Amino acid sequence: MVDEGISVEVAYALPDRQRIIRLTVPAGTTALEAAHLSHIADHFPGLDIDGSAMGVFGKLVAKPGERVLLQGERVEIYRPLIADPKEARKQRAAKAKGE
Repeated sequence: MVDEGISVEVAYALPDRQRIIRLTVPAGTTALEAAHLSHIADHFPGLDIDGSAMGVFGKLVAKPGERVLLQGERVEIYRPLIADPKEARKQRAAKAKGE
């Protein structure tokens, strides 16, 4: 019996566009490997796959190079935060109070 591999997706989004690439990878492929195999960086100049945070179905993966994917999972490559969410909430609250 020949191992056909598993089907996964790799996703990345900018504010104005996104791309989800479906691909078949060998069983045992990690999230980081799948991101490289998808060639998604070819569609987003400047995307640093190795330096980006990643998750699987919205859950952050601490070590994408060690997280082995299962059939049907989606790897998400995250953009760096522009502002600290807690600080942004504080600023909005202060503005709302008229400070």
